Amino acid sequence: MSTSRFIPGHEPPDRGREDALLFATHGLELLIEERDGAVSIPKGAALPGLAAEGHFIGALDGVDCYAVAWPKEQEPPAGLKLVGGRNLFRQVDEVLLGVAGRALAISEWDITHRFCGRCGTPTDLVSGERARRCPSCRTPFYPRIAPAVIVLVTRGDSMLLARSSNFPEAFFSTLAGFVEPGESLEETVHREVKEEVGVELKNLRYFGSQPWPFGRSLMVGFTAEYAGGELRVDDKEIAEAGWFTADTLPRIPPRLSIARHLIDSFLERVKGSAGPSGP
Repeated sequence: MSTSRFIPGHEPPDRGREDALLFATHGLELLIEERDGAVSIPKGAALPGLAAEGHFIGALDGVDCYAVAWPKEQEPPAGLKLVGGRNLFRQVDEVLLGVAGRALAISEWDITHRFCGRCGTPTDLVSGERARRCPSCRTPFYPRIAPAVIVLVTRGDSMLLARSSNFPEAFFSTLAGFVEPGESLEETVHREVKEEVGVELKNLRYFGSQPWPFGRSLMVGFTAEYAGGELRVDDKEIAEAGWFTADTLPRIPPRLSIARHLIDSFLERVKGSAGPSGP
């Protein structure tokens, strides 16, 4: 478990940015330095022009952190490269991954709200809060997230896992989907599971949540039990699905994801309920 500590903030401190960590992003990619397989975030001194434009997002172990958009179509300098944020799962700890995700979201908010969506006027940064505001019609624009649900469905000592046709890698995971206007989180869980694999649920329980910047959302986790219905994939978002036990596990998500937390928690419960295996 990481011992790092991140303290979020939005008011930049009155000191230089040379030693600050600069989280430069392009879409869902992050600018990193990689040496001997170890990933690090470049310092402001390496990119002083960008550092001056960065948004303060907080301090990681006492080191200032800034987020900024990497200029479109500009090649990174020697020794640095852009990598997909998802690729960092196996290379950095959970705290640094969370800071990177925060930077991705804030940089995109800054780029996509430079002009008012109501009247087209260039927007201004608002002092004292994370916002842009139109000076003409006064419409404010805040960083936005899209709420999503994720659920582990169980049946006895087995769990329902599915392989999405959209996954960049061929692994199985829990079911998930975005909340639609007018829905509660619980309604979304029931709808998504019914649409994607055709089964009904019971005993729906809240599990936990996790920021998910790679879709710029907040993942709200649940557990549920199978209540009926024939397993039937939609052949659109889901390529295949099935019931798996601890002994028949397919390839599953990396440990830092909430999907993996759901799976590991269930496996621990099954292991504990089995009791001792011998005298």
